[in-house]
Amino acid sequence: MIARIWSGASPLYLLLLPFSWLYGLVTALIRYSYRRGWRKVHRFSLPIVGVGNLTAGGNGKTPVVLWLVTQLQARGWRVGVVSRGYGGRAAQYPLLLDATTTSEQCGDEPLLIWQRTGAPVAVAPRRAEAVAALLRAQPLDVVVTDDGLQHYALGRDIEWVVIDGERRFGNGWWLPAGPMRERADRLQQVQAVIVNGGDARPGEVPMRLVAGAAVNLLTGERRALSGLTPVVAMAGIGHPPRFFATVRAGGVTPVWEVAFGDHQAYRQQMLDALAVPDEQLLMTEKDAVKCRSFARANWWYLPVDAQLPKGAQQRLLTPVEQAIQRYRKVADDGAKT
Repeated sequence: MIARIWSGASPLYLLLLPFSWLYGLVTALIRYSYRRGWRKVHRFSLPIVGVGNLTAGGNGKTPVVLWLVTQLQARGWRVGVVSRGYGGRAAQYPLLLDATTTSEQCGDEPLLIWQRTGAPVAVAPRRAEAVAALLRAQPLDVVVTDDGLQHYALGRDIEWVVIDGERRFGNGWWLPAGPMRERADRLQQVQAVIVNGGDARPGEVPMRLVAGAAVNLLTGERRALSGLTPVVAMAGIGHPPRFFATVRAGGVTPVWEVAFGDHQAYRQQMLDALAVPDEQLLMTEKDAVKCRSFARANWWYLPVDAQLPKGAQQRLLTPVEQAIQRYRKVADDGAKT
């Protein structure tokens, strides 16, 4: 139902418009307060790159964060990541992730990023506190903030917005009548607009998600997706149909597709009910980080990677590296005086 309302296919969004106007007014006042200096914007002695979105729901933001972190690491830069840690409940914040950190403490996406990249990751409701914690722990060249485009308390040098190329902005209204956290004119103030699937418009960077081999949660075995049959597919992400479409595009037609809410918490008994022992339960990597501690032998996850055109890759990375070098020069000049 919510998808029909947000897409404009259902006129029920009209009933929610008063709440959307209130949402838009409040968010506009918050943003204005930071612009006027009534609230403090925290800045640091290294560049902050924000990767976020304008709409609620899965747009492919985390794969873009993974792509950016690994690209910068490959170029020799020391990269840290900060996140709100949505869905996590830590005893105290900021929380620096390590081998003992669970998704219940930090949320699923930060743990996925830490496990995939090995980059230092910190979570805190106040992202500036997370950045400060990272810098106390080790020297860094750049910090990437996963989501938080609307978190104006942390100053960013570069902002990227990720858009679902098929759904884009739905009916264009603020939450809850539509999917928008901010209006589309916010795109005029960011440095890059990355479009996941669909058709990219002039000036936008096209991106698609490419699936790798399926990975067994217990053994780490990798197997071609087409070698997993029969499959029950499950996804607890912002837009589960995208994952199911990826599975089908890999040549597998699931016997059952099960959609959970984003950031769903799982129990072993809940997932045991989905697939019998001779079926393979296939989930997203984001789901897998929450299920490893009680996984069964027939549970697999499907990692996906963001794939961008080569020309666009350098166009995105050059401003980030220039910002790193600019901050370094300022630091070096300050050390000489």
